[in-house]
Amino acid sequence: MKTSSLAFLTVAVITGCTAKEAPPADTSVAAADTSAMGSDPDRNVSGGSIPSGYAARTDRSDAPITGASYTGAADGWEVRTGPAHILYAAKDSAKGNYTASATIEQLEAPTHPEAYGLILGGRDLEGPGQTYTYFLVRGTGDLMVRVREGGQTRDVLKWTANPDVPKADASGKATYALSASVAGDAVRFSVNGKQVASVARAGLPTDGIAGLRINHNLHVRATPVSITSP
Repeated sequence: MKTSSLAFLTVAVITGCTAKEAPPADTSVAAADTSAMGSDPDRNVSGGSIPSGYAARTDRSDAPITGASYTGAADGWEVRTGPAHILYAAKDSAKGNYTASATIEQLEAPTHPEAYGLILGGRDLEGPGQTYTYFLVRGTGDLMVRVREGGQTRDVLKWTANPDVPKADASGKATYALSASVAGDAVRFSVNGKQVASVARAGLPTDGIAGLRINHNLHVRATPVSITSP
């Protein structure tokens, strides 16, 4: 088995966003365009930055990635957002059969149920044709699988409650060891070592870059994505 993991450096690599999130957003109860909704605008972090060697892309063209802050070391970051975004490194690519994994801890309860998780099969992530599959969870004990294709998204598995997806405790904390395993004709998703969903591989972007997705106005701790292959 070969293992590759993202490494933490010091200088941010930032890319802009050219596409806007198509409703419904990953935030579920929050509208896709919170600036239009007005009830929960992005609470940007002053002087925020992302790790060197990574690129990031926000959902909205008017949401700068500098509103998100990553602090910490190679084994994980404390993350505050800011805008909903993906974080990735071009070197972290996978194809064929593999497993992408990362651990995300929710450190405090957000204003609304906000989501976070993995992306896989990323292509053209800096361009208008950005494409990826994403697997998200949230502190209400739900999971979702969706595909982004340019400015549009389509549901593969709509928000679904699962007893193996932990709910946040009274202090708003929860831990999710996430994995997406691509093998044969299926993609299997697990949380804390337990499979929570399996979907057909056909029609899903799976060959490409793996990374993280973290929605807006969150305070979490996240590890870099690790890719293992048989």
